[in-house]
Amino acid sequence: MEEFKRQGNASDHLANERTFLAWIRTSVGIMAFGFVVVKFSLFVKQISLILGKADVVPSKGYSGILGIILVGVGTITAVLSYMRYKSSARQLDEGGYQHSSLLITILTAFIFLVSVFLIVYLINSI
Repeated sequence: MEEFKRQGNASDHLANERTFLAWIRTSVGIMAFGFVVVKFSLFVKQISLILGKADVVPSKGYSGILGIILVGVGTITAVLSYMRYKSSARQLDEGGYQHSSLLITILTAFIFLVSVFLIVYLINSI
């Protein structure tokens, strides 16, 4: 898909910055969700120890690993969004723009897979 424009003006660059900031908010949200997943797992383990039900909570869960992966994906999303921002700014300065939806596709597929994993994990933990 190729879409070319004349040399980018101020509104094009401002739109590029708004898109970049939206990606940064997305990456922070993914990292925050990962942090919550890890901390909630630790919270459940602590509560079970306090209540004397340590044998009820599985000692080996996947929520810690999943949380760490989510934080990593949030970090990678921030880096890739910055690279995309700089690439778009350069293209606008050169007078052209070529659309790419690779980052959107990868992130959507990852979030879908994590959602399926969480659904299966929650069903198995009931």
